[in-house]
Amino acid sequence: MAIVSCFSYSWKKRRHLAEVQIQLGLPSHQLITESATRWGSRQQMIERVLEQEGALAKVLSNDKKTRHLVPTWQDLEVLEAVQKVLKPLQDFTDALSGEEYVTLSYVKPVLHLFNDSLLACEEGDSELCKSIKTSIVEYLNHKYSDPATTDLLEMASFVDPRFRATYIPSEKVDALKHRAVLEVETLLADQSSCQPSHLHVPTVPEPADGESAVAPKAKTLASFFKQRTATTTAPPTKREAIENELSSYLQSASVESDTDPLKWWKDHEVVFPALSHLAKKYLLVPATSSPSERVFSCSGNIVTCHRASLKPDVVGRLVFLAQNL
Repeated sequence: MAIVSCFSYSWKKRRHLAEVQIQLGLPSHQLITESATRWGSRQQMIERVLEQEGALAKVLSNDKKTRHLVPTWQDLEVLEAVQKVLKPLQDFTDALSGEEYVTLSYVKPVLHLFNDSLLACEEGDSELCKSIKTSIVEYLNHKYSDPATTDLLEMASFVDPRFRATYIPSEKVDALKHRAVLEVETLLADQSSCQPSHLHVPTVPEPADGESAVAPKAKTLASFFKQRTATTTAPPTKREAIENELSSYLQSASVESDTDPLKWWKDHEVVFPALSHLAKKYLLVPATSSPSERVFSCSGNIVTCHRASLKPDVVGRLVFLAQNL
């Protein structure tokens, strides 16, 4: 934005702006410059310009070279419409860019929230505001309409105990359950194939000659009924056990929205041993590329023009220490 650039390159105008802020009783904030690598910086820049609109207009109007930059009421109307729409998106973007908590399972509920409430057109919205909301909703729905992406987001939300099947279309729940059972079977098969095939099984030595074996106990009436039940009831197959476990998971007690799903699965791993493998597979995936981009930014801060002779293994250790200490 030309207004922000005007103050960025002129220390005199920044000094004059600080004086006018004191006169008008505005916060002594500096203007924010948009960064091409940070999506939220544009919204923050617009928010700061609207906050300091009175001081900016007074400073710019005092110089005939910058008088044309004084925002008109049409400019302010556009900025206010953009700010109204982008402000809630900025909050959700920051939340989904985290790396110390589960984020992928939030994408499906957030999209549902955008479509139903936050980005829904309201009566008091201007035509520009409605147009911006409609464009953003269409873009997001198209972005996540890919079948592979949709399957990933639905399964991540499904294995999150806070959401489960809440944000899954009812006509897709049965198919999602079937896919979850198949994936659990595959994960268990892969896990068993990685275990050593030859295991030492201790055997009970037979009694030597002259030693008396333990005399068998006499059968009781209860043993006949126990044997009858054991012979008539067949043990469930592996798939049936997984399906029963999945049904128990969906019928278990609901949890609070601020519950850590990874801690919940750790506490219930004994109850749902098979499904816990599926939860680990999906809940550990980040929702955005921000965590990996932070690692590249960290390496860029370490390898500078004054430290360009570092060896790759040294850089790797320094990045690891910077990210984990």
